[in-house]
Formats: sequence, C-alpha cells, structure tokens
Amino acid sequence: MNTEKEVKDINGIDGGRLLSYIERIEHIEEQKKVLQYDIKYVFDEAKSANFDIKALKEILKIRKNDPEEQAQTDFIIEEYKRALGMA
Repeated sequence: MNTEKEVKDINGIDGGRLLSYIERIEHIEEQKKVLQYDIKYVFDEAKSANFDIKALKEILKIRKNDPEEQAQTDFIIEEYKRALGMA
C-alpha cells in the first residue's frame, strides 16, 4: 500500500485527498465482506431451522418496498396470473 511520502499532487489532482477516498472505500469494502458473511451465516442458521431461504429472501425484498408500490405490484402479478390461468 502507498505511504503518505509517495503521494503527490499532479496536474491539479490532490493526491492526499484521493488516497483518503481510496482508503475509506477499501475500509468500507472490508466491512461489507464481514457483513455479507454475517448475512450468509444467518441464512444458514435459518435453513438449519427448516426455513425456506428463497421465501425468506422474497420477504426481505417485499419489506424493502414501499407498501403502496408493493400493493400495486401484487395486484399486477395477480392480474397476470389470472390472465395466464394460474390463479
């Protein structure tokens, strides 16, 4: 990894500031890896308790949505299913 002594300002580019952004992003990426592992661990735990992981992921997706948007999406899906003879 670069040290502060190697950082330069070139053609109006603030090397120190650029390095600061890069290092912050790298740190956040490392945190993201840990969180992704934690999420996988919780899914594995739920699976071992006989919960359906695909259904859990769908519920998580639904909970992220705005309730009105979700209601509209659910309505459209039900309409499509009826049109295809699935409901």
